[in-house]
Amino acid sequence: MESVKGPSLERDGGEDEEDVVILEEDEDDGKESGDLEQNPFDGLPFSSRYYHFLAGRRALPVWGAKYQFMGSLQSHNIVLISGEAGSGRSTQVPQWCAEFALSQQYTEGAVICSQPHAAAAFSLAVRLADEMDLNLGHEVGFSVPHEDCSTPNTILRFCWDSLLLQELTSNPLMQTANVVILDEVDERTVATDLLLGLLKDIIQQRAALRLVVMTTPALQPRLLEFLGSGTSVVTVPGQDHMPSVVYRASPSHDQVMAACHMVLDIHRRNETGEVLVFLASEEEVQRCSAALLTESVSLSPNLGSLLPMALLPSAGTSIQSVYEASHAEADYQRHVFLTTAVAELSFSLSGIRFVIDTGSEVQSVYNPRIRADSQVQRLISKSRAEIRRMRAQGPDGVCYRLYPESTFESRMLEFSPPRILQENLSRMVLLLKRLDIADLGQCDFLDRPAPEFLMQALEDLDYLAALDDDGNLSEVGIVMSEFPLDPQISKSLIAACEFQCVSEMLTLAAMLSGMYGAMGGGGGI
Repeated sequence: MESVKGPSLERDGGEDEEDVVILEEDEDDGKESGDLEQNPFDGLPFSSRYYHFLAGRRALPVWGAKYQFMGSLQSHNIVLISGEAGSGRSTQVPQWCAEFALSQQYTEGAVICSQPHAAAAFSLAVRLADEMDLNLGHEVGFSVPHEDCSTPNTILRFCWDSLLLQELTSNPLMQTANVVILDEVDERTVATDLLLGLLKDIIQQRAALRLVVMTTPALQPRLLEFLGSGTSVVTVPGQDHMPSVVYRASPSHDQVMAACHMVLDIHRRNETGEVLVFLASEEEVQRCSAALLTESVSLSPNLGSLLPMALLPSAGTSIQSVYEASHAEADYQRHVFLTTAVAELSFSLSGIRFVIDTGSEVQSVYNPRIRADSQVQRLISKSRAEIRRMRAQGPDGVCYRLYPESTFESRMLEFSPPRILQENLSRMVLLLKRLDIADLGQCDFLDRPAPEFLMQALEDLDYLAALDDDGNLSEVGIVMSEFPLDPQISKSLIAACEFQCVSEMLTLAAMLSGMYGAMGGGGGI
């Protein structure tokens, strides 16, 4: 990648100290030397918008850990960042990694930040392009299903973890990357779990590669044991003001109406602030939106307007419109953002004061006996409940939990079960075979799947003729691995060429893939 002209980066410390790569900072006025004149990434003068964002960045809890992180990144191949949700890790750490890559003139590559949800990759790319005062699609880019908004000269690229895993098949040593960031590892998607083990092994073969793993404090001990003693740990301080929690168990079993009544109750109190509502499924989001639109007609005009907005990652183009609406001035006094569990980390929204949590989610769980997925509505984990709580901002932020406190304390698990223990592993095994990992027992997993699940995946691939007699990928299997689809659908598309029904099969494949993502299965590979 070509180097970008700009202010030089200096390194603090002498021969006996660690080299810490940071943008030089003036302690008197608190502005970085590069801030005063030009952007070090593109050489253009900073805009006033950059300084507006900079003030907010310095107020984040993670900002105080910048020097420690940069020193760790300089001297260690693996850095584990532990911090609570809302500390600013996802927005600030990628920028610091970009500074590190800039200090090396991109000789080792750029920065790739993996996200467990495609919508999160898009949302963060938009946000950081603003904060870094750069162009989206040029210096800052993103890769999500059906859209790659980046160039070979992109400095910082946000990528859906499943796509990054797919990229490993053609770039097994990540030669184009200087730093790879695995964000929200506690989400425990199949792709993130696989990347964690594979990248740890790649570092043994490519010493210049840096791996940054970001998670919550609760998962830190397990990750530190998994990554090894050579891992540097950076702990991010928590927020000064924790959102308060109010438990309001609904007497009815209709969580949608209970959430609607809670929103209307907040609006009638005429308190300022936006509302974020977490519901179990997209169907519930649509029901809640319709109910709020109906009820808002009868509200007093003195209370101002109420506008429900659905935040659904599967909606595609609506993601951009939601982002713009949340940042633009409007004639509405209050926005009510309605979303599901999959969007807990996917959207950067400001002004959220009230969070309403129904405490449930709909997940796709694979049943090996019938070899099919089933939709299960269940309680979220305590860690997810805390993530939702931290979306309420400011010292007067409030999280209303529409379930009893006893449910949180005794019925909710500490963490959500890893997806690698709940999904069909055929696609995962297919990619591992493509990476020439013949013995699946050699793979390093944070949570190893049951041997019978792996054997069933091998049987499925053998039935689809994806494996040869020696258990390696056949020519058909190699072609199937290129499709970002379930192996059964991939094989159907290949077979459709023989029967001259490709157009019809493409329609069915798109429909099945869309249904799977909408029902909560899009987080896998």
